[in-house]
Amino acid sequence: MAAAPAGAPAITASSSFLASPPFALKASTTSHRRPAGRVSVNIRCVSSPPAVDTSYKTNVPRNANMAKLQAGYLFPEIARRRAAHLLKYPDAKIISLGIGDTTEPIPNVITNAMAERALALSTIDGYSGYGAEQGEKKLRAAIAATYYADLGIEDSDIFVSDGAKCDISRLQVLFGSNVTIAVQDPSYPAYVDSSVIMGQTDLYQQDVQKYGNIQYMRCSPENGFFPDLSTIPRTDIIFFCSPNNPTGAAASRDQLTKLVKFAKDNGSIIVYDSAYAMYISDDSPKSIFEIPGAKEVALETASFSKYAGFTGVRLGWTVVPKELLFSDGHPVAKDFNRIVCTCFNGASNISQAGGLACLSPEGLKAMHDVVGFYKENTEIIVDTFTSLGFNVYGAKNAPYVWVHFPGRNSWDVFAEILEKANVVTTPGSGFGPGGEGFVRVSAFGHRDNIIEAARRLKQLYK
Repeated sequence: MAAAPAGAPAITASSSFLASPPFALKASTTSHRRPAGRVSVNIRCVSSPPAVDTSYKTNVPRNANMAKLQAGYLFPEIARRRAAHLLKYPDAKIISLGIGDTTEPIPNVITNAMAERALALSTIDGYSGYGAEQGEKKLRAAIAATYYADLGIEDSDIFVSDGAKCDISRLQVLFGSNVTIAVQDPSYPAYVDSSVIMGQTDLYQQDVQKYGNIQYMRCSPENGFFPDLSTIPRTDIIFFCSPNNPTGAAASRDQLTKLVKFAKDNGSIIVYDSAYAMYISDDSPKSIFEIPGAKEVALETASFSKYAGFTGVRLGWTVVPKELLFSDGHPVAKDFNRIVCTCFNGASNISQAGGLACLSPEGLKAMHDVVGFYKENTEIIVDTFTSLGFNVYGAKNAPYVWVHFPGRNSWDVFAEILEKANVVTTPGSGFGPGGEGFVRVSAFGHRDNIIEAARRLKQLYK
């Protein structure tokens, strides 16, 4: 007999029933005759004891900082809700414009180089094992020449990695738990979550939807998506992404000059995320090092993910200038090198072959073509929402469209669009309290899907 659920009344047969051999019971002889073959059974309900957790537990305490994190990381939570929608509507044709994953094939000039490197590994002459943790010299030199020519950045300042997101966490290990941080609000959630995990923050404050001990630099349409630095208290570390994820806003040269001066006046370090620099189509700086004095107060992370479709291949880099020093005069680059050598065995040699191909003349043209394709997608999305009367931001210098839904909860809008249009977006509040009332729509998608999503959105909000 199956056990009753824990805490539920247990249904048990009387002892006479249990003692009887099969088919030995007779029907009741009362005046209320029952059909042949049916028997009366006395049952009683008793309360079963609560279930006892018998699983083994170690004596190792949980990292208390993990308990501070709110729910799941944003993008896995979106994936969970998408999966739940498919369970409810298994025939739904979902179009994903949420997580920001690239969709178009990697150009042949790049994959051919990776295939050649992979095949060479099966030969005596072509095989290689561990490489330099900082990256192959040829690739570091090509990155410096391509993206930092005339900016005073040397090959040795560049650390090749498996992506900017991974480097953000390595930088957090470098800075430790005793630093204070500031982030754009809204901003890429990895900055805040990694700070919480490192123990740099206080508890989450539900009433204001912020973690204590983090300075949230509000970036909104009212201030041109650049914070009023005069209102921001000093912090040790300033995370700044331009073009910004999620708003798509790119900081101007004048704005970045103010940011560098602010950092220098306060003795802070800027962690500058330039993952979308190739999407810039105006005169906004593509690197923080275009600003005089930046090498003394900033480092920069970047990635091939959104240029060459390397979200799965994994390849990025971080620039740590020799001029950047801690308060005791010790070079930041030396400590970061130690972190990299301790935590990382270097980027895949196959991925690095692809990166080198990306920076060839043919590879650069191919990447610009891919970026141009996604920027055309942004135009379709912008035209869709503006035709419906929405205020739309970003898009010009980034693959993201930031759409305003005044007075509405971002997760409610996300749910509405998913439920009624089968389109996945990203709720703005997932990027910080400053994102409430907005959704981010990604331009990463096949053209047919972008056009179909636009049709569905017009049907929903016409």
